[in-house]
Formats: sequence, C-alpha cells, structure tokens
Amino acid sequence: MIELSNINKSFGNLQVLKDINLQIGKGEIVSIVGPSGAGKTTLLQIMGTLDKPDSGSVKYNGIDITSYKEKELSEFRNRHIGFVFQFHQLLPEFTAEENIMIPALIAGVSDIDARARAIELMKMLDIADRATHKPSEMSGGEKQRIAVARALINRPDVILADEPSGSLDSKNRDELYKLFFNLRESLNQTFVIITHDESLSEITDRSIKIVDGVITTF
Repeated sequence: MIELSNINKSFGNLQVLKDINLQIGKGEIVSIVGPSGAGKTTLLQIMGTLDKPDSGSVKYNGIDITSYKEKELSEFRNRHIGFVFQFHQLLPEFTAEENIMIPALIAGVSDIDARARAIELMKMLDIADRATHKPSEMSGGEKQRIAVARALINRPDVILADEPSGSLDSKNRDELYKLFFNLRESLNQTFVIITHDESLSEITDRSIKIVDGVITTF
C-alpha cells in the first residue's frame, strides 16, 4: 500500500535518511524504533507528505506522489492520511465533537455528515459521553481517543502515530494499544507508529529499527 524507494534526506551537512526502502501493507501495524536522532520522525513526516525527500519516491497504492505540488499534497494528506501525535494537538476552544469534525469539514463534507461521522466514531471509541466537552475537561486517555477519532474521520489509508502513548500513564497506554488492534480488526486500518515503548514494538506485526538514518531491522 505504501512504498518508499531510495529515500534520502539531509539537513545541511547532516544526512538524516540514507537510501531508505520500505513497504507497508494494507492492514499492517508497524512500529518504527531506534535511538533519538536516528531519523524516525523525519521518515514519518516524509511518509505523511509533511516533508519531501531530497531523492527517492513515495507511492500510495502505486501512485507516486513525490512530485505533487503543495496544494495537491495537502488535499492528498487530508483524504488519505490520519495523524496522531504525542500531545493530542486538539484545539482547546472546540469541543471533542468539533475537533473530530475539522478534517472532514476541510475536505468539503457537509456539517451534517461530518457530525454524523464524528458521533459514529465517538460511539465506536467509547467516548460519546465526551462529545460536548472541551480538551481541558478530559483525561489524557480521552483526549488521545478524540485524536484517534479525528485521524479516522476521513477514512484514511493509513494512520501515522508519533509516540502516541508518550504522555499517557500505563493504563491509558495499554488501552490505546488495544484500540489500535481493535481498529485493525474492525476497519482493516493500517498503522505506522514511532515508539520507544518496547511493549508495543514487541506486539506489532513488524518492528523496523533505524540507526543513523539506516534501516537495520525489518
């Protein structure tokens, strides 16, 4: 489903990624591990079209998006990729329901349809009772579920998660991991997850290790 070929990326004189070749299949849950500064986040950003490689190609379902212009990339990202970050990135002035709806509204979905989809996802993720709550009124685990629902609302091909459990306690961390696997079973959802948590990397379908910009383990 996702194919990265000969990806190279440098910042000044520092080469962060070196000839990365990687394929992610539909419905896979893949973890990316490695020491700080290894290139994990840069790889995820290139995979998510938030950054461009210096050379190489990024393909989704056989379509090379590397040469897309910024507007095309923005539209592609909105419709095909969902993001979950360590610190939720929820807008504090909006309710849970409104935060979830935002990507759908950006994509041109009507308010009625976006709200219906948000309600459907909140029920699926067991957070329907938080629909009218703002982020300041929710626990860390609840906010992360809202972030997952937001990532899912446009039915993306893949969810890219950067240390999604980093700000959670052990109980909420375990519940988040269980949620990812449940979503894979119910939606055949694909996940690529950067993590330092060995308990997660041990249970993913594959754990990809990056050291000094090079994939050392598949």
